[in-house]
Amino acid sequence: MDFSLPIRKIIHVDMDAFYASVEQHDNPALRGKPVAVGGEHRGVVSAASYEARKYGVRSAMPSKTAREKCPHLIFVPPRFARYKEISRKIREIFYEYTDLVEPLSLDEAYLDVTENKKDIESANDIAREIRQKIFEQTGLTASAGISINKFLAKVASDINKPNGQKTIHPDKVESFLEELPVEKFYGVGKVTANKMFTLGIFKGKDLKKKSLHELVSLFGKSGSHYYNVVRGIHNSEVKPHRIQKSVAVERTFFEDLYDEQQIDEKLESLSAELHQRLQKNNILGRTLTLKIKYKDFSLFTRSITKEDYYISAEEYFQTSKKLWELRPFDKPVRLLGLSLSHLNTEEKKQVSVQLKIPFQEFNNP
Repeated sequence: MDFSLPIRKIIHVDMDAFYASVEQHDNPALRGKPVAVGGEHRGVVSAASYEARKYGVRSAMPSKTAREKCPHLIFVPPRFARYKEISRKIREIFYEYTDLVEPLSLDEAYLDVTENKKDIESANDIAREIRQKIFEQTGLTASAGISINKFLAKVASDINKPNGQKTIHPDKVESFLEELPVEKFYGVGKVTANKMFTLGIFKGKDLKKKSLHELVSLFGKSGSHYYNVVRGIHNSEVKPHRIQKSVAVERTFFEDLYDEQQIDEKLESLSAELHQRLQKNNILGRTLTLKIKYKDFSLFTRSITKEDYYISAEEYFQTSKKLWELRPFDKPVRLLGLSLSHLNTEEKKQVSVQLKIPFQEFNNP
């Protein structure tokens, strides 16, 4: 491996079945039982407890399918305010050790502990301390992966789940990656994995035999990523100032929508909710996107981008109606969503970057 760059100590912390675990913690009657967070009749599963996963229930699975796989599955509605409350507590623990924290969602984050506030030499010890504090303060378990870069830490955090951790030491990186099944590489989905199988690529050592030119011709831009990561090369830094790129609201309906008046009412309600969420965080955007999911699960999206920012719920509503008119089908609708992108948060990033860089360099020589 090329260690010409300083070896970093990166931790990926991932809460175990977070939403479902919160529900089981807050309601002891659910403990040890198969639980799905989401709408029972017309929604999708947001999270599944480990007991439910044994039956093949997974997040993003239609609730109907989940019920078929596990007839005694217990559905509970999501409580996002509660999940955010616990997520804030968890992040406070992270910041006891480092300011270089990159949240990926409410339940996972990268931490760069190469230089840390407690001068603890072992990243493995830091991960163990963090997991213990999370359990003591929230009653929930977390898993962690520790290695020299974000890619390896992410892969490692999944190995000893739940409530475990895995360290991939610098001198073990190459041998670990060579034996790693390609479907375990973070970023390799089912379609890509199946394509790799047809090419005789089953493990990292098979992937490593392919030249950069071959991988790019086979997988496009992702080919260069695969070429690098199988060699342990992934130089993306932990970015503590992640910029929000979109804000979205959507609704799955108990009964399919057929009527134009119903559609208008739902679009108006979604527009008001989107505006309220944006106002709360002082966010504006220039691109509005309408998302339609039909009864047969086919999906349609269409966007309109303005030169200036959208500023009112009425603008969202009127624009969403124009986008609705562009729909390709007159079929029953099971879901509607609105999202805003090209946000002013991206401009704020440009304004503040000159202030951030010297500060980070001072703290990370």
